[in-house]
Amino acid sequence: MHRIVAVIPARMGSSRFPGKPLASLLGRPMIEHVVRRAGMCDLLDAVYVATCDAEIRSAVEGFGGTVIMTSPAHERASDRVAEAVEVLEAAGHVQTDIIVMIQGDEPMIRPNMIAAAVAPMLQDASVACVNLARRIVSREEYVDPNTIKVVMNVQGDALYFSRAPIPTIDCAWDFSSRTSGRPPVFKQVCVIPFQRAFLREFARLAPTPLEQAESIDMLRVIEHGERVRLVEVEADTHAVDTPEDLCLVEALMKDDPLILGYGERVVHEEAPV
Repeated sequence: MHRIVAVIPARMGSSRFPGKPLASLLGRPMIEHVVRRAGMCDLLDAVYVATCDAEIRSAVEGFGGTVIMTSPAHERASDRVAEAVEVLEAAGHVQTDIIVMIQGDEPMIRPNMIAAAVAPMLQDASVACVNLARRIVSREEYVDPNTIKVVMNVQGDALYFSRAPIPTIDCAWDFSSRTSGRPPVFKQVCVIPFQRAFLREFARLAPTPLEQAESIDMLRVIEHGERVRLVEVEADTHAVDTPEDLCLVEALMKDDPLILGYGERVVHEEAPV
């Protein structure tokens, strides 16, 4: 039996949208939506928020979530998650087998997306890291540097991630068509499972030039010669990188039936001291 936990990294100091984890989204802090929606996935044994900010800790504990405090020095979300897991295990909690990193700015995640991300690892233990990907359906997303684009090989492993528009397409590109004969354009969705041993190895790898140039964690994996398996999902999702994104996501989530399930189940454990 695998023990699978989700860790949601969050910090107040976002350069593009300071304080965004606590930004109000449909009357709740955005981080609450991420925690509660993750908690609806029956594959998860627990959900934790990893942060260095007392404001986030107070808010998360206020709605019944569990927080692991981490160093303020981390530049990458995955490094914060790796520290949180070390803290969790050092406190005597049960060892983890799979850690699902869910970015705190993905309030539109759905429980079946988490299950889809974990599935390749449950089927094949050699798959050490997975990312979700969704087809880009508008030119606005394609050219937006806040949208991380990804291209893959024929085995479904990532070749490259970029904030630039990749692959190159012409002005006549029909983003809505699936029958044009052209390669599809994908964006990263930040639901990222790691095998426990690989997360430990990843945290020990030196940061890499492309990782730093693009500010994308997964490029460290690729630059060190490891694989990132991609899983395509159909569910509409939009990360919140700016106040304008928050307004868009609020409109998209206004009638989301998952919100009616909030409060029924938050996977909660005693926080490590």
